Amino acid sequence: MKKVRPESRPHDGFTLVELLIVIVILGILAAIVVPKATNASREASQSAFIASVRTYAGAASLYHAKTGDHLPDGSSGLVPPGFEPYINVSDWTAVTPIGGVWDTEMDDSGVKSALGVHFDGSGDTQDDAFMLEVDTTFDNGDLGTGSFQKLGDGRFYYVLQK
Repeated sequence: MKKVRPESRPHDGFTLVELLIVIVILGILAAIVVPKATNASREASQSAFIASVRTYAGAASLYHAKTGDHLPDGSSGLVPPGFEPYINVSDWTAVTPIGGVWDTEMDDSGVKSALGVHFDGSGDTQDDAFMLEVDTTFDNGDLGTGSFQKLGDGRFYYVLQK
């Protein structure tokens, strides 16, 4: 009588070693991708902030051309009186793309007129290093000079009139 050998069956699943190899590879890929995605998000928020500053600066120029006045000093997060027709009020009163709130300064901190961000605890708060990156993209890379400056603790402004 002839012996019958059992047929070999294909694998029903993965071995533990195969699973561990796949997990390690995915972990390496995640370690590469996550920092790049975080950096892209950082750059996107900085770009959105710069675009908003430019938009508001243009609106402030139009305000000045029509009224003959510079933007009045406003309370952080509130639209300066008379500026409402020139901007989207809900965007101004919302947290900026980088955190903090929009604000204006007039005849204060060494400038005639400026608009910018005040980090008052609303949303994220950015440090000087983050804002220096914004300044490097937007202006001259020096928060003490140029059109974008640090005017006080947690206050970074685009100078409309020196």
